Amino acid sequence: MMTTVSEPRSIDLVWGAANIGKEINQKARQTFHMLEAGLLPAKKVGNRWVAERGKLRTFFTEDAA
Repeated sequence: MMTTVSEPRSIDLVWGAANIGKEINQKARQTFHMLEAGLLPAKKVGNRWVAERGKLRTFFTEDAA
């Protein structure tokens, strides 16, 4: 019996408040405020914000439903 190792899932990350803002169609300053307030599904890594593109999309589509 042969076992296979599943390939790691590819994670599409968006780095930086400005780029996250582009993804959610907001200005960088507004996005930074939302990030600092904990209103977006993102984390701070060092001094940069990072978010997974899929989680951002899910966050907004679930809230809209």
